[in-house]
Amino acid sequence: MITRRDLLAAAAAPGPLAHAHAAAPSQNELLRFAPLGQVTLIHMTDLHGQLMPMFFREASAKIGVGEARGRVPHITGEAFLTEFGLSRGTALAHALTDLDFADLARRFGPMGGVDRMATIIKAIRAERPGRCLLLDGGDTWQGAWTNLQTKAADMVAVQKALGVEAMVGHWEFTYGADRVTELAKGLGFPFLGGNIQDREWNEDVFPTHAMFDRGGVKIAVIGQAFPYTPIANPRWMFPDWEFGIKEEKIAARVKAARDEGAGLVVLLSHNGFEVDRKLAARVPGIDVILTGHTHDALPRPVQIGRTLLIATGASGKFISRLDLDVQGGRVVGYRHALIPVFSNSITPDADMAALVRGLREPYAADLARVVGRTESLLWRRGNTAGTWDDVICDALLEQRDAEIALSPGFRWGTTLLPDTDITAEDVWAQTAITYPSAYRNVMKGAAIKALLEDIADNLFHPDPFYQQGGDMVRSGGISFTLDIAAAAGQRISNLRLKRSGQAIEASRDYVLAGWASINEGVEGPPIWDLVFRHLAKGPLNVTPRQDIELRGV
Repeated sequence: MITRRDLLAAAAAPGPLAHAHAAAPSQNELLRFAPLGQVTLIHMTDLHGQLMPMFFREASAKIGVGEARGRVPHITGEAFLTEFGLSRGTALAHALTDLDFADLARRFGPMGGVDRMATIIKAIRAERPGRCLLLDGGDTWQGAWTNLQTKAADMVAVQKALGVEAMVGHWEFTYGADRVTELAKGLGFPFLGGNIQDREWNEDVFPTHAMFDRGGVKIAVIGQAFPYTPIANPRWMFPDWEFGIKEEKIAARVKAARDEGAGLVVLLSHNGFEVDRKLAARVPGIDVILTGHTHDALPRPVQIGRTLLIATGASGKFISRLDLDVQGGRVVGYRHALIPVFSNSITPDADMAALVRGLREPYAADLARVVGRTESLLWRRGNTAGTWDDVICDALLEQRDAEIALSPGFRWGTTLLPDTDITAEDVWAQTAITYPSAYRNVMKGAAIKALLEDIADNLFHPDPFYQQGGDMVRSGGISFTLDIAAAAGQRISNLRLKRSGQAIEASRDYVLAGWASINEGVEGPPIWDLVFRHLAKGPLNVTPRQDIELRGV
């Protein structure tokens, strides 16, 4: 059984990273680990196409609703540091919070880069030969210009070079069913989708699970794609596939895996943290859930009964290592590290660096093209606001001559420090999707409110099984009150047009601009062209808008 001593050792934050450094910790400090047991799971997730080192500011607000209110992972800033025993200004505190972000980013440098990830993964494998299993939690193929231009072939090449052994998907499906099927067949490892069935015959579209033997332990990995992909993304791109949480299928697959002799059952999931927390409490027999989608990064596991939830963050900032001692078909001990990928500290893997140079070279001139400059911090991640999103909304209002602008609350997108040139690559890191058209419509005030209410219910429904992902839609040209705790259809009030200060009238027409519509055949220029033209006007100095008054938090 797992003892109290095991739990305390597993929960301890990495010592060297919890203390102040003038610079990022060394590679040896980052990799320091006391091995345990027969199996090492290595987890990466939500890379979003980021091949190169970059900055990614964590959210300053992550609102939990219902039973999740005020508990991990819905705490930020000082509360997060207190929960995990971290000191402000340390390397790990910087990696995991938004506090003092610009100053500490300059001290500790960028994070991520698949050549640095390769170094870490190879080091763990060398230490634990025959015991490691590298699993990818999805949202890997989308998020960068090179992904779009190669239709994800660049990311598949990187996954193969890293030695990924199984993956699941979400944004992957926005390349369309034919392309996903084509790439999945050529991966050389399983693209898992236990909750994806054909709509006509209810047959599994992809392998539902995969079996591995590591350290003498038979491991079942069950795959779970993002359940609400056809709602959050365009259904017309994969019209014949049905998604969903499908709890009963997960339970059946867990039982079948045990019947096949699995001593360790892992759910490789893109459900999002709260959905996985609920599943862990309802589906017996899952030893580990490697969770993704919500971009949470936690320096220790959350344990629900006998199930460990591992959250590894996004954009290549972290790699999770989980060592497991498995005896008689049960986990009796574990040791975990969330390894921050401080780019300046880690020697790039030469082979991966060469691969990345080759993948980027055809697009290098376009990627490096300077399109603007920012005097302020540009970031995206937050429940209701992001300065990058403010820039996008301003571009929509200006370039589409609109009264109101809406931009999706995507969680992906890199951060730019103040006094920095903005390149085309930086803009594409916020906008690179396969349905980028910037539309201009006329919409009644009542319809605008209904749209905001629907989005708010998708995000702030108290039952995780009804939360459909992302952050609150970003807006320009309007202000409103958002009551998180109110009932569905009653969360939005005091909706006003900013240019006049007048209340939005239910029966009046308003000119609305937006992008990333999930409807087929939407017309308009790609959003990045609008942003390029907006940035050409001169340097940015953006302060976070106060257009949304939050209540019930």
